[in-house]
Amino acid sequence: MANDTPKNANDLPHSPGPAGGWGSMKGIASIYGETWASPGALDSLRRLNKPKGVMCVSCAWPKPANYSAFEFCENGAKATLWELTKDRCTPDFFAEDGHTVTQLREWSDHELEMTGRLTHPMRYDAASDRYVPVEWDEAFAGIGATLRELPREDVVFYASGHAGLEASYLYALLARAYGNNNLPQSSNMCHETTSVGLTKVIGSPVGTVTFDDLAETDCYFYFGQNPGTNSPRFLHNLKALKDRGGKIVTFNPVIEQGLVSFVDPQNPLEMLTGEETIISDQYHQVQSGGDVAAILGLCKVVVEADDRAQQDGAQEVIDHAFIKQHTTGFDDFIACCRDADWADIEKASGLTESALREAAQVYIDAEKVIGVYGMGFTQHTHGALNIAMLVNLLLLKGNIGRPGTGCCPVRGHSNVQGQRTVGIAEKAHLVPMDKLKKLFDFDPPTKDGMHVVDAVQGLISGKVRGFISLGGNLVRAVPDQKRMEEGWANQDLVVMVSTKLNRSHLYPGKSAYILPCLSRSEKDEQASGNQAVTSEDSFSMINGSIGHRDPSSEHLKSELAIVTGIAKATLDPHPKLKWDEWTGDYSLVRDLIEATYPDDFHDFNKRMFQPGGFWRGNPAAERIWKTDSGKAVITTPPQLTSLGFADKPGRYRLLTMRSNDQFNTTIYGYSDRFRGIEGTRDVVLMNPDDIAEAGMSDGDTVRLVTDYDGDDVERHLGGLKLVAYKLPRGTIASYYPECNVLVPITHHDEISKTPASKSVPVRVEAD
Repeated sequence: MANDTPKNANDLPHSPGPAGGWGSMKGIASIYGETWASPGALDSLRRLNKPKGVMCVSCAWPKPANYSAFEFCENGAKATLWELTKDRCTPDFFAEDGHTVTQLREWSDHELEMTGRLTHPMRYDAASDRYVPVEWDEAFAGIGATLRELPREDVVFYASGHAGLEASYLYALLARAYGNNNLPQSSNMCHETTSVGLTKVIGSPVGTVTFDDLAETDCYFYFGQNPGTNSPRFLHNLKALKDRGGKIVTFNPVIEQGLVSFVDPQNPLEMLTGEETIISDQYHQVQSGGDVAAILGLCKVVVEADDRAQQDGAQEVIDHAFIKQHTTGFDDFIACCRDADWADIEKASGLTESALREAAQVYIDAEKVIGVYGMGFTQHTHGALNIAMLVNLLLLKGNIGRPGTGCCPVRGHSNVQGQRTVGIAEKAHLVPMDKLKKLFDFDPPTKDGMHVVDAVQGLISGKVRGFISLGGNLVRAVPDQKRMEEGWANQDLVVMVSTKLNRSHLYPGKSAYILPCLSRSEKDEQASGNQAVTSEDSFSMINGSIGHRDPSSEHLKSELAIVTGIAKATLDPHPKLKWDEWTGDYSLVRDLIEATYPDDFHDFNKRMFQPGGFWRGNPAAERIWKTDSGKAVITTPPQLTSLGFADKPGRYRLLTMRSNDQFNTTIYGYSDRFRGIEGTRDVVLMNPDDIAEAGMSDGDTVRLVTDYDGDDVERHLGGLKLVAYKLPRGTIASYYPECNVLVPITHHDEISKTPASKSVPVRVEAD
């Protein structure tokens, strides 16, 4: 990090080098050395994302049918090696001096996970404040007995996005047979805005593109997503577009190196010469919350160009035939564009009229455009409005539902989208309850269950009394972490299905269990042999996965076997709930998924290893709009920002970010090489002019204090080093999940409840 304060933001280097290249190789090597991955780890990497191989446990980026020799990225390799560590967290670890649960709270997230793979089921012993080993049957019996005693509506069944479709389907079935729809999932915290927002405007809860579209497009308009850190395999598609002469226009408050330049680590010539591909033709540092205004500016230029074309008798810019046939709301939006004042757009977006005109011209000139976005776009109080505005831009030229075009939200965890598809959903109307009733001869609950926000509020208030967590580290992942810790520990029952120790284990309820599970790369031997599992990627492609490694411990169970073990101990016997049969042969579960969702999963078992996966379809991609009007909705924005608060002196917009050296709450290390931050995560990045105006200096130690008008709760995070960084004025940045203590649980998108973690109102104070 720099020691001297630059004169202004433009003097600051945004990154020490390109994405990919030798930096990527060094990143993988550092994890390999730190975890001391077990023998055969390289063979596991060779199998990643290939037919009859292992589907990566990292992001949900799709698997190409025409795969390369090494179909994995730096983050996928890190996630795989992290699980294949030689280290083991055995019962002896918990018995050692200094390892009570209370003492372990002083450990960092990184240190906790470095203890290695969990090897035995564990039960919390309050008398000793330690986890002690427990037999599986005893654990299931204890869990089942407590669940039977608790009021059905007070228990939550959470899923992290890792478990395969088979375990997820049975988990949802368990919850409904138990008596509730309390099935929140990690998408509640990231892309629920997509599920709700896209459904509202195009009738589809997921993106519309496939690899075929990526291969045909002329242009990407890119918002709030960082491929270098969160989906590095996407960089190959971005490079392919640039190689064929396409354009990429990026809008992001932070300059992300993956969207600046890339050296393909699978290209020997590029590795030898260091030749970079410049990714973004234009890079616009929109201020946090400024996307609505920026896109309105783009649309205004498109409308102006179309008006001139019609006046001159030239070819229309807007696809009026498409608009007339397929959309509603066009006239009101066009009037809004014509009336919009450039001074207001510039103020709200932080971008100049000339910059937006330059970007809009690329859109006008391109025949086929794909709109890409990530959580930087969705995690705002009006994140759904961001999505609606991007859809507006795409619809103006018919850039949804034809080859080379579409909407491309980039999802996070490997099966986060698929879990929703097979029933892990708190909204009852999203699930074919009639089919469940027919298949299993019981009456599924019809009352909506708890969203993650509802669950956290229930934990804080004491309403939630039992929590089953199928993967994840929820205490660390959600807003209002300090209040969450207290509520989590006050429950009657906490059950966590995990591969490694994490912070959520350290706030046990009155009864608490850690149930260790197999990783996806490990053999899952059941009655009918080694089992395959399936997952769904960001393009709605379904892929099979088969583990090949010996389990890390003979005491591990699969996620599916753990679900069925809890089910058998909790529910009364029922002839249609064949938990043992399903555990013995996962193909029977896939038959159930097919029977429940026949349009999406026909011939499921036959197609699961199709190269690249099989597509379960998307009506909007075929211009079938399952909206209330039967048409795609063009939205007139009621405001120019996605913020839920006003600016005022001393208030900044905090965006939380992830390091190159982490995946979600898993911290691999302390090297964020793309941002030049080494050896620490305790930093806050800030424009140097903002630093000077605040009377501070680069390198000062500061604290962030939440400046939220919604409640009187005090929230702060101290001990942060101030780093002068090239950011828009008024926007600051710091790391997730550390900053979750600053995010109020009620600070979320208005219609989806997704936490607004990319625009948190805070003050910066000397610490």
